[in-house]
Amino acid sequence: MKVTVVGAGGNVGSTTALALAERDFAKEVILVDIERKEGDKTFYPSKGRALDQWQTAPVLSFDTKLTGTVDYEDTANSDVCVITAGVPRKPGMSRDDLLSINGNIVKEVTEKLIEKSPDTIIIVVSNPLDVMTYVAYAASKLDPKKVMGMAGILDTARYRAFLAEELNVSPKDIQAMLMGGHGDTMVPLPRYTTVSGIPVTQFIDDERLNEIVERTKSGGGELVGLMGTSAWYAPGVATAQMVEAIMLDQNRIFPCAAYCDGEFGINDLFIGVPVKLGKGGIKEIVEIDLNDEEKELLRASEKAVRTTLDDYNKLMD
Repeated sequence: MKVTVVGAGGNVGSTTALALAERDFAKEVILVDIERKEGDKTFYPSKGRALDQWQTAPVLSFDTKLTGTVDYEDTANSDVCVITAGVPRKPGMSRDDLLSINGNIVKEVTEKLIEKSPDTIIIVVSNPLDVMTYVAYAASKLDPKKVMGMAGILDTARYRAFLAEELNVSPKDIQAMLMGGHGDTMVPLPRYTTVSGIPVTQFIDDERLNEIVERTKSGGGELVGLMGTSAWYAPGVATAQMVEAIMLDQNRIFPCAAYCDGEFGINDLFIGVPVKLGKGGIKEIVEIDLNDEEKELLRASEKAVRTTLDDYNKLMD
C-alpha cells in the first residue's frame, strides 16, 4: 500500500504523513513538495520532513517508510494521493487571488499525480476546499467516487471537542454529523449529535448548544487568531483517518466533500455530506432525513459553494 502526500513540506501535509506512518498500515508514504531557494542556498522541505519523521520510527514503533521527494516519478502507483498544496490567504490578497493561485496549483498537481497513478484515489485538503475538490475532479477525469475533500471530519472533531469540554465527558463518547460547505455556511446537525447514544439536547440547553455550533463554524478562524496561521494537527489526523478507512476497507461513515448528483437535491457540486468510505473511495452517499430548517441551511450553503465555484470558472475563462 502506497500513499502520496503533496504539499508535505508544510505543516498540514507533514502532519498527515506522520499520522499515516504511525497507523502503520501503508508500506510507504511519499512526501512531495517543491524545493525552496533562499539566496544561493536550496532547501528541500519534503526530504527534510521525511527524514526527520523516519527517525521517529524506532521510538513510535512503525515500519511504514517515509520518503521525501520533488520528483513525481516517485509517486507512481500510489493507492491514495492527498493534496494539501496551496497558499493561505495573506494580507492584501483578494478572494479571487486565492481562488486563482490555489486552483492552478491543485490542477497542476492533480495532472502530475494522475500521469503516474491513473487509478489512484484523491483526497483534497487545499482551500477553498469544496471548489478545489471540484478542480481536482475535473483535472483527474476520475470517477467522482474516487475524488473527495477533507473538511467534515475536521469540523465534526472541533464540534465534538467543544462539546466534550462543555459537558466534561470523554470526546470518545460524542458522535456528531454536519453537512454543507467548509466554513461559515457549514450545517451542524444537533439532532444527530449524541453522547453515548443519548441526544445531546438532554445535556445542554438550546442557547448554549447554538453558541458551540457558532464556535465550530468559525473554528479555523479562532486558531488563526491565536497562532497567526491556520491549523495543522487536527486537519492532518482527520485526513489520515480518511486514508485509513479507504485503504483498510473499513466502511466508515464520515462527512466528506463528495460529488452530489441529485442527492439532497444537489447536482454537479462537491459539498459536505455523509458518505461510506472504504475500498475504492466513496461507496455511497448516505441520505439522512432533514427537517425544513436543516434543508434551508443546506440550500444556503449550497448556494455559497456554487457561487465560489462560478467565480473560479469565470476567472479561468
